[in-house]
Amino acid sequence: MKRRDFVKSSAGAAVAGTLGFNIKATAKSPNDTIHIAVVGFNGQGGTHIRNYLKMQNVEVAALCDVDASVLAKGVATVEKASGKKPMTFVDIRKLLDDKSIDAISIATPNHWHSLMGIWACQAGKDVYVEKPCSQTYWEGRQLVAAARKYNRIVQHGTNSRSSVALREAMQLLRDGVIGDVYMSRGLCFKWRDTIGKKQDAPVPEGVEYDLWLGPAPKRPFNPNRFHYNWHWNWDYGNGDLGNQGIHEMDICRWGLGVTSPTKVSSMGGHFMFDDDQQTPNTQVATFEFNKDGKKVFLVYEVRHWMTNHEAGIGEGKDSNTIGNIFYGSKGYMAIEGYTSYKVFLGREQQPGPSKVAGGSTWENFIQAVRSRKQADLHAEIEEGHLSSSLVHLANISYRTGRTINFDPAKEQIINDAEAAKMLRRQYRDPFVVPEKV
Repeated sequence: MKRRDFVKSSAGAAVAGTLGFNIKATAKSPNDTIHIAVVGFNGQGGTHIRNYLKMQNVEVAALCDVDASVLAKGVATVEKASGKKPMTFVDIRKLLDDKSIDAISIATPNHWHSLMGIWACQAGKDVYVEKPCSQTYWEGRQLVAAARKYNRIVQHGTNSRSSVALREAMQLLRDGVIGDVYMSRGLCFKWRDTIGKKQDAPVPEGVEYDLWLGPAPKRPFNPNRFHYNWHWNWDYGNGDLGNQGIHEMDICRWGLGVTSPTKVSSMGGHFMFDDDQQTPNTQVATFEFNKDGKKVFLVYEVRHWMTNHEAGIGEGKDSNTIGNIFYGSKGYMAIEGYTSYKVFLGREQQPGPSKVAGGSTWENFIQAVRSRKQADLHAEIEEGHLSSSLVHLANISYRTGRTINFDPAKEQIINDAEAAKMLRRQYRDPFVVPEKV
């Protein structure tokens, strides 16, 4: 592996020096303590911390964040719950050089996900990485390659894969509960107000902004491109398609039993508000798959404001409608969130099977870390990459304004050089996803 393909810093070189020496090839017994580090926890990473703190023989041994105020709050949370003060890091590369850490749990902005995951695999760490696992199609494939090469346990943060109810629902679909399934829909009707307009500003005290930018282009600091609102900027996020939508599209693809699409078309826009948001707040994406010689379809919708509920999803709870609908020759299935499903059969829509039950992808991840079996993972990184790729292909279609034809075998966009170029992105040295992992 060429040095420029990894990192060009002394910290990165130190990580590279551990390769082949820090990889744990044997299973851990249930009584062995797993030492985990959580990276990035201003938002979803806080959920990571809380889940690990509840587990026996799992220690949140380290925290890593580029914002000193966020880091301090995380330390206080862990110390209060466990009685132990975790190690702290600002630079992920220095964390990865610590041989005492068994695994890292990544909840940074999206533009960091794949690179951190690849670095962690190279350093002999197992990885839990938030959704979507990548900022582009190509780097997601590179993360899968790293997991395979270094024999790492890598879990994707699509939590529904561990839901007891949804796992039962998927089996029912395979068993034909609603007959031949020909279409699935993902719904993300979620009230999101304007983010307004904000001027560039000095970097807040205690924030290592260059590390926050990482692979992204160098730009002045702006609060509307920082905590959470980074979701709505193409340099760091993927819009609501890659924020909430990745969950629903993963469930859609799971239930249909398909991998990669052959055709993708997406339209939408940014309606009502004149603000700093770059990504659409209203978007429809349609995917065509070839399954056993037949066409099946996945349709995903984002709406940001007033809307109706569908199939009972969200009714009587709040104004959001988050879920999935599967359509078959004998009826339909409605999935709400990540914990429940209902089946309706025949023209009369008679009630069929239903269930409410959750689950934990974090617990499943730790179980697989102990067993050393990738097959034990509910959301193994290959599945995460395939679902994340739907986000990227739909956004490419939206941004180019035309339908994308995709070759699943070659993993290439066909007859569209401009669109094909968008399967990758440029990286800011030294934060470069390697050509050869």
